[in-house]
Amino acid sequence: MTKKLIIFSFLVAILTAVSCTRPTKNTSTSGIATVICDESFENILNQEVEIFEYTYPNANIMAYYMDERSAIDSLTELKTQLIVIPSKLSEAHIAKLKLQNRNVFQQRLAVDAIALIVNQNNTIEELTMNELHDIFTGKYTRWDEIEPSKLGKIQVIFDHQGSSIVRHMKDSIMHGEPFAGEVYAQNSNKDVLDIVSKNKNAIGIIGVSWVTSDMKGRSMSVAEHAKELQKNDTTTLEFNDNIKVLKIRRDTEPIGYQPYQAYIFSGQYPLYRSIYVVSIAARGSLSHGFLAFMTGFIGQKIIQNTGVLPAAIQPRMVQLE
Repeated sequence: MTKKLIIFSFLVAILTAVSCTRPTKNTSTSGIATVICDESFENILNQEVEIFEYTYPNANIMAYYMDERSAIDSLTELKTQLIVIPSKLSEAHIAKLKLQNRNVFQQRLAVDAIALIVNQNNTIEELTMNELHDIFTGKYTRWDEIEPSKLGKIQVIFDHQGSSIVRHMKDSIMHGEPFAGEVYAQNSNKDVLDIVSKNKNAIGIIGVSWVTSDMKGRSMSVAEHAKELQKNDTTTLEFNDNIKVLKIRRDTEPIGYQPYQAYIFSGQYPLYRSIYVVSIAARGSLSHGFLAFMTGFIGQKIIQNTGVLPAAIQPRMVQLE
């Protein structure tokens, strides 16, 4: 059991004791509920919780962030009724829950892209999937082995060893091979972004929602953000100008693409994965109400505004002059 899971178990015990002494009516819009989310989706779920609680003041959603395996363990051990993870539950996990008389509901919430970012002083604009493989497995160790460059050794930066993003890269690009060369694990996606912005030799692996420059939803007051989300308008997103987001090209394709929503939707951007919400909550419970919110119009609009592709809203590419 991880340290985060131990802390979470302790907090659940406290919440249970509090709920026993101060009864709170639990409905789809009131009461107390927990949700456990994969760490790479943290900045999106924080906004979902904030707007839901603003809309329904009697609701208290306790959100916890940990690696995918710990989130699944928490669900199968009945420590939570709701998780957000980058995969569906396995048949074995579903069977375990059914033995405990729990019905499992899982639905795709979004499609997340994994962005490759470099320092603004790096002249490289595009990498192929094969070049990424060779960087991560240590075949390429210097930037001038890829193209003429005055930069030094390549330094690969990612969030942490148990990260679902790292697992996806190993499965989709490295085909199970280990990382090699100068590879550095950090504590969070924010750390990855900060290090790459300061280190000219770094290449970072990060979820696309962490590199969109449209941060207005995160800088508004909750009331302003909630009002803005009611609008049915077109969202124009750009990337954080403190770093450079690379184009990624399939080896069989003539051009590469950046992880804009339209290219994620079309499949032209190759590094993407589905995000699922998995629930064992009863209908009419607060957990079920929050699930309905996340998969509804406002919840999906929050996702759209972060650069991740929402499951229920199709994007369109607007040509800017």
